[in-house]
Amino acid sequence: MQDPIKGLQKVNRREMKRRKAAYKAQSEREVDSIYVASQWKLTRMRFKRNRLAVVGFVTLCIIYFIALFANFLAPYGKQDYNANITNMAPHGMHWIDEEGSFSFRPFVYEIVKGYDPVTFAPTYEVDTTQKQYISLFVKGTPYKLFGLIDCDVHLFGVKEAAGPNGGIYGVYLFGTDQAGRDLFSRTLIGAQISATVGLIGVLLSFFLGLIMGGLSGYLGGTVDVIIQRIIDFVISLPTIPLWMALAAAVPSNWPVTKTYFCITLILSLVGWPSLARTVRSKFMSLKNEDYVKAARVAGASTPRIIAKHMVPMFTSHLIASLSLSIPGMILGETSLSFLGLGLRAPAVSWGVLLADAQKFRNVALYPWTLIPGLFVVVTVMAFNFVGDGLRDAADPYL
Repeated sequence: MQDPIKGLQKVNRREMKRRKAAYKAQSEREVDSIYVASQWKLTRMRFKRNRLAVVGFVTLCIIYFIALFANFLAPYGKQDYNANITNMAPHGMHWIDEEGSFSFRPFVYEIVKGYDPVTFAPTYEVDTTQKQYISLFVKGTPYKLFGLIDCDVHLFGVKEAAGPNGGIYGVYLFGTDQAGRDLFSRTLIGAQISATVGLIGVLLSFFLGLIMGGLSGYLGGTVDVIIQRIIDFVISLPTIPLWMALAAAVPSNWPVTKTYFCITLILSLVGWPSLARTVRSKFMSLKNEDYVKAARVAGASTPRIIAKHMVPMFTSHLIASLSLSIPGMILGETSLSFLGLGLRAPAVSWGVLLADAQKFRNVALYPWTLIPGLFVVVTVMAFNFVGDGLRDAADPYL
């Protein structure tokens, strides 16, 4: 009679051999796929192995999702205010009440305003005997979804704002500012400007740098000398004073939209020289390649040679340069708005929100006004992580 243990051992050995063969075949297929993979596929494979870059990419996706649906996600409108809750500290949602009972549905307590008997400063206490549950898809301040669709539904909020003891019910996750406006809602809505000004500004500077650098590197001669002297002049200008001078020239009575695009244009005009220098060096090395000479002999025009044969050879590098340039644009808008030379109220951006934190008294007494600065830091770091990952993945054979 055959020993059952030996039979199981034979089965296990056969299974192990089968798995090893399958793993070896899979590894060989992966190696073969790498050798025949396109440049984009190799870049994507190497980018996925960079964990910080992937985390930064996911973070940026979340930030731009928030910017896209900011008015829906925010419980209040950007100009909604309550004079009875000025400079109030954050009051969040609760899941466990004072008796220790857990509730799957979050709730908020009634906020009652009082005054300090010594300093007469306003104080805000919560009445734990009065609570109201948070509701989803609550009607509130009207807004335009995507700037086109009229809507008044917000993701969450409270249905009744007035409390039985003369206080209020509300969701103030980041507290309120000096006018009694919800800082959480204004921070989300501020992402629509602060997170997009970098994209638009970089696109404008990208095309300007690509055209100027391409002409300088491909044509050479007198054209190269003139363009390089222009670049030297722009680079030699101090950035912050130049921004301040150009932003101060913007009329203060302009509408928010026109001011926004003007600030974007200002940032683009001073952000293209570094990319132009990079494009010039690449074009100078590529214009003597055999395939470029063959295209020139075949009668291809200069724009076609540049667009079809030269630019695709370093597209990955251009994308990496773009992703690393966006943080500078975001910081530029934030700095100008913080100094009062960029966007101004009633516009809402992270720089405008941080302008309230210029005074030391506000920082010492109301530190939650600095929360929009955390969004700036997180966004800039995420772009830097993604830019570093793209730069490393631009040459997957290294």
